Amino acid sequence: MPKFRYMFTFGEDTIKEPVIYLVGKHFDVVTNIRRAQIEQDHAWAVLEIEGADDEIERALTYARGLGVQVNLMEGDVITG
Repeated sequence: MPKFRYMFTFGEDTIKEPVIYLVGKHFDVVTNIRRAQIEQDHAWAVLEIEGADDEIERALTYARGLGVQVNLMEGDVITG
């Protein structure tokens, strides 16, 4: 199964929502938080998302629909 890394950026409207949990619950993907920073009014998380290409795309579309900014991470952000 393909595995990709994405940066999820949460604003004030989405920081308190369980977006990562919901992505894993509603879609056939596995999420792995590789790095994150959470502040009072914003946050970001680097996620590994593993699954079929169509399920990953559906999960990302869902997160974007909730107001999360989603960007593909290229290169070796974190090894291991």
